[in-house]
Amino acid sequence: MADRGRARSRRGGRAEGAGPVRARRPERSRRESVGQTKTRLRRGLSAKRASGAARVLGMSNTRRAAVVAIVVCALAFTIAVPLRTYLSQRSDVTTEQARHAALQAEVAQLQARKAELADPAQVEAEARRRLRFVMPGETPYMVQLPEDKAADQGSVPDQPAAPDGPWYSRLWDQVSGSGG
Repeated sequence: MADRGRARSRRGGRAEGAGPVRARRPERSRRESVGQTKTRLRRGLSAKRASGAARVLGMSNTRRAAVVAIVVCALAFTIAVPLRTYLSQRSDVTTEQARHAALQAEVAQLQARKAELADPAQVEAEARRRLRFVMPGETPYMVQLPEDKAADQGSVPDQPAAPDGPWYSRLWDQVSGSGG
């Protein structure tokens, strides 16, 4: 065992009788490393990163594009439902704000009306006009004009009588001459 370490020569790394010796080719390896360095310099940093990613993932450009498309679609589907909900709620909020503003205007109008009716003279005038109240000792007069009588009866004399029967029977009666 101790002879084993001494049997090696300094140049070849093996003893002379140890078997076939392969000759080293340092020029070839030197040429490959110089060629690789030149191509790396030509490609630039981004090309180097892209080729490194392709080697690591083991995918072609088409497969990478397909994966990116799938990821984009997944993100779109993930965002679609919350976005639709957000937009519908935003329109609901806008509608409710408009309704709230209308109600606030109505409240302001009713408060103004309440302030008007706080005056007893205004209440008395409303009672006389709308409810036809009279104060004790007053004599009420009701003047009735001829136009008022026609409006009370509910019928207008110029209006023809309502036709009876469906439209197709009236049309047949007009065409056949049996107009009734």
